[in-house]
Amino acid sequence: MHVPDGFIDAPVSAAAGVVAAGAVAVSLRGARRELDERTAPLAGLVAAFIFAVQMLNFPVAAGTSGHLLGGALAAILVGPCTGVLCISVVLLMQGILFADGGLTALGVNVLDMGITTTVVAYALFRGLVGVLPRTRRSVTAASFVAALVSVPAAAGAFTLIYWIGGTTDIPIGKVFTAMVGVHVLIGIGEAVITALTVGAVVAVRPDLVHGARGLAAPLKLRVDGELVDAPARQPVAPVAARSTRRIRATGLVAALVLAGFVSFYASASPDGLEKVAADQGIDKKTEEHAAKDSPLADYGVKDVSDARISGGLAGVIGVGATIVVGSGVFYVVRRRRTPDAPADTPRTPEAA
Repeated sequence: MHVPDGFIDAPVSAAAGVVAAGAVAVSLRGARRELDERTAPLAGLVAAFIFAVQMLNFPVAAGTSGHLLGGALAAILVGPCTGVLCISVVLLMQGILFADGGLTALGVNVLDMGITTTVVAYALFRGLVGVLPRTRRSVTAASFVAALVSVPAAAGAFTLIYWIGGTTDIPIGKVFTAMVGVHVLIGIGEAVITALTVGAVVAVRPDLVHGARGLAAPLKLRVDGELVDAPARQPVAPVAARSTRRIRATGLVAALVLAGFVSFYASASPDGLEKVAADQGIDKKTEEHAAKDSPLADYGVKDVSDARISGGLAGVIGVGATIVVGSGVFYVVRRRRTPDAPADTPRTPEAA
């Protein structure tokens, strides 16, 4: 759903950029409360993983494909504010290095793909885990529903932005129907990917999943006929450290394999926005990307003739660049955390 240059007029693009910049500024402050010494290193990995999975377009209908947006996944794993920053880093890397998503439309993309998906998904997720049984399965189920809804919500947000500042005269009702219709299907793929990823992390280290914190009721012990809170179990530091390193290593390897190898088999069909734009005539005033001459434009390495090697190298470079930039951002955010902004105390949900 990357919006290219030319879809939205300059004044609305600029206004979206201002709103997006303000939201990112707020997210930087909020991320200081969400990140701690264990989760801060994982946030950069989450951004890199989302970058990798976004390269895997999957078919959703005849001649149409979709890909992960990632807002729900990021918000649930590392928190909504940190999630906005993760998606913003991914969009920045894609726009500058790979000419994917217009540079003048960067604010529109952050507002649509980053902020809308994250806010909608996390609000729905928190509502669901508040009424569902306090189990790990509930976290996974809530992740599925939140991710599913976040994608057509982003499609609706794009339609609203296009209604205000679109550069072609197209009946907005047709745009809305087409965008939401195809993105409901894409949302199913988003939901499956999100639920599988969240479920896998919750199964081994639920304390690292932001959305799984604070769900478990305190363990009670009966002492002299009365129920009292059991002492909190303290993890063995070396074991916890090894477990965190193992998750980070597994996530990094998965991202490299997905971007460097599996991406070659992704669907070549246009994604939902591209298909709707072509069918409805939204793309009549599309402009050339300012980074079209980038050596990594269109997710290939310039002057490498073999498509498999070219795409694989581009994917690996993209994962590396995203994790370096993302980790740098989150390291600075973590270092600037103030004493009055403590991280949430991690509490794990009961085993299902």
